Amino acid sequence: MKAGLLAAPGRISVEDRPQPEAGPGEVVVTMAACGICGSDLEKVKGNYRATQVIGHEPVGTVAAVGAGVTGLAVGARVFAHHHVPCYACPACFAGAYTYCPSYTKTNLDPGGFAEQFRVPATNVSRGAVLPLAPAISWEDGALLEPAGCALTALRTVGLPPGTSVMILGLGPVGILYARLARTLGAGWIGGADPSNLRRTAAGRKGADTSVDPRNAEKVRQLVQLATGGRGVDLAVVATSAPSAVPLAVSLVRRGGTVNLFGLPEAGSHLEEDLQQLYLRGIRILPTYATTERDIAEVHSLLSAKRLEVRDLVTHHFPLDKLPDAFQLAAQPEKALKVIATGPAFSG
Repeated sequence: MKAGLLAAPGRISVEDRPQPEAGPGEVVVTMAACGICGSDLEKVKGNYRATQVIGHEPVGTVAAVGAGVTGLAVGARVFAHHHVPCYACPACFAGAYTYCPSYTKTNLDPGGFAEQFRVPATNVSRGAVLPLAPAISWEDGALLEPAGCALTALRTVGLPPGTSVMILGLGPVGILYARLARTLGAGWIGGADPSNLRRTAAGRKGADTSVDPRNAEKVRQLVQLATGGRGVDLAVVATSAPSAVPLAVSLVRRGGTVNLFGLPEAGSHLEEDLQQLYLRGIRILPTYATTERDIAEVHSLLSAKRLEVRDLVTHHFPLDKLPDAFQLAAQPEKALKVIATGPAFSG
């Protein structure tokens, strides 16, 4: 079968791999669609150290179930999550599930960009294979995981009704953050991104207004005008650009929160006046990844039509054109969400 793999930093290859088999407790899925994530792009650049497996937003149909698997039948349409927490360690007891030491120890084999992939028994047993409702399209399903990341972040930082939010970085996950914040009761939502395509998309059902962050003073003026000079309650760094962090700090009110949401560049550093952070009471809170529980909640929001995501998919590429898909996905003026399609896809 064909599988898209990270051959080396800077190069994606599509290679022949053995067909996976479902061992005890495992599931094999025939891929229909898998989104290209910003973290996948960072792996290509060599900027992401956690894992070199690519493709973690896949949906498809169950091709085989191993001994002992219940509740999943061959032919079922599903989403498969690549990582799961143990639910039994101090991090999990504290609700910090994505920081569980075992969270990244399981993964899809050989990854989501494959004609078929194997889901480990640990993931299956902990509910990481989610049946899709009939109303959920393959495009919707390929956005469940990034939307889950945004929901996990919003739950972690807290979002009282009427919260003012400024999002720096309006890629697909930044826009999903804006739309979920709106759905969950945020007040004013602003955004910033150099791409006109992405600023326009953010204005649909998400941000109230957005600007080009290359003029930092313009961003500050927008926030000052929207908040009466107070600053926003929550500034979200949904980009890997290190320069976005000090800008976010300058945008929040006293006692406000900066959410480090986007994957930072490897080796980047935070340089801030610690006394000012102390005196202003600024909370800098990273959030990472998501859980099957929050993905299931996003699925419910989509099913109830309280959240819309399908319009964010701008391009489809067959699996054998995956290198071209990655090349386009790295061009924010030309594409928003790019997905690879596999044997189970029907548009």
